[in-house]
Amino acid sequence: MAFQDKTLTCMECGQEFTFTVGEQEFFAQKGFTNEPKRCKACKGRQRSGGNPSREEHEVTCSQCGQRTTVPFKPVLDRPVYCKTCYQARRTSPRPSA
Repeated sequence: MAFQDKTLTCMECGQEFTFTVGEQEFFAQKGFTNEPKRCKACKGRQRSGGNPSREEHEVTCSQCGQRTTVPFKPVLDRPVYCKTCYQARRTSPRPSA
């Protein structure tokens, strides 16, 4: 079957984009039956977790005191850590009880 470039419209932003012959061949090889619905830019935003309704809360790290944001509402009696301190706590061995 000979493929030809197709012009599609992104369901998210409404812009036209090209569904290339190479992409169509890849889809056929993988057994995909549906054409893409989003352009590359919108697909990239979707994959990167581009959830615009996600709230960020500004907090002070309980360990180093640095200002940072977290994607959840902090509870007053629990510590909140910046990304660096959180990663360090996750990788360090925990003391046995």
